[in-house]
Amino acid sequence: MNQHDTARNIDAERRRKRRAEGGRRGASSDGGPAPEAAREPRVRPVASRAYVRPRHRFILLSLLGLFILPLLLTVLYLYILAEDQYASNVGFTIRQEETGSATELLGGLSSMLGGGSGSSNTDVLFEFIQSQEIVESIAAQIDLYAHFAQTWNRDPVFSLRPGATIEDLLRFWQRAVRVTYDRNSGLIEVQVRARDPQTAQRIAEAIVTESEAMINALNTAARRQSMANAERDVEASLDRLRRAREALAEFRARTQIVDPQADIQGRMGVLNNLQQQLAEALVDYDLLLQTSNESDPRVRQAQRRIEVIRNRIADERMTFATENITVMDTDYPRLLAQFESLQVDVQFAQQTYSAALTALDAARSNAARQNFFLATFVRPTLAQRAEYPQRPLLSLLSGLFLLLGWAILALVYYSIRDRN
Repeated sequence: MNQHDTARNIDAERRRKRRAEGGRRGASSDGGPAPEAAREPRVRPVASRAYVRPRHRFILLSLLGLFILPLLLTVLYLYILAEDQYASNVGFTIRQEETGSATELLGGLSSMLGGGSGSSNTDVLFEFIQSQEIVESIAAQIDLYAHFAQTWNRDPVFSLRPGATIEDLLRFWQRAVRVTYDRNSGLIEVQVRARDPQTAQRIAEAIVTESEAMINALNTAARRQSMANAERDVEASLDRLRRAREALAEFRARTQIVDPQADIQGRMGVLNNLQQQLAEALVDYDLLLQTSNESDPRVRQAQRRIEVIRNRIADERMTFATENITVMDTDYPRLLAQFESLQVDVQFAQQTYSAALTALDAARSNAARQNFFLATFVRPTLAQRAEYPQRPLLSLLSGLFLLLGWAILALVYYSIRDRN
């Protein structure tokens, strides 16, 4: 007889006793006063004995299979099979040359002729360190495939598989080379992990060398582009100045007037002279009237002189607005408008040409200097002990996530069981 049968027999015996006591209490109530035992308080039956159910065994087995065994295997792998990794740290940033040339001091053209801001170049460098190009370049100098794949048979988790492609090496590179970039300060810190400290340091030095080469290439391309743009601007402004001067020369040849303003000033001088002669003639005429009558021939001659001078003044004034004074039938207002327009074109073309020449001088000055350079504030370090993999930390994190996963699955199981 097992435990289940024993428990059922005990429950059945208790139920029979309760029915018998109930019958006696009913008989006492019909025939007379109930006995003392009938007035005693009822006592609930004692709970049945607890025993292990199948669901309890399932939870224990799941705890063993989903938490304890995976954690034990992880710890054994980390402390027995995982190979040591040595780290080499290096830090650098991009700095811009602060010494300005004479053309920059005069024209303030450094902001227009620079090859981009320092922050944008740092962003480019940050992406370059994680690109396939730098991996291929360093792999040509250091056999990365052989170095990271040499421990594959013993430590496949932290090693590169033999016969890996460049894509596989790039993914492993992003695990072995950790890049930290602070956009506020523009500082880049790189940590290289390798099987031995010497190789880690060599890879870090190669990263610095390739980064300097990339910055130099950016400088060269920026200088070449700025020189080409400056030369094109000079050619365009020179052609514009040439066309403006040719238009002014054609205007002078067509109108046969070198400077309309000077011509007007000459005509104004004639008009002023006529005004002065008219004033003198009027004074002489007034003096003659005081000493003689109007029949005097001198008075009539003075009147004719005044009339002639006034007619001449009127004719001179008329030429400024209506009379055609060139072979092209052009009056002075149109002549001045055309001349001033041509002069403005020439002056603007001269200023544009001067600015283009200044920009060209600034571009040439920048081409002779390195605008941006790589400033290494932490040289590649040589490790003395292996810091990776961080076995205690990885073990703790593995246990935490395994326990959380097991707890979530257990809660899901009980939730489904209770619904059913």
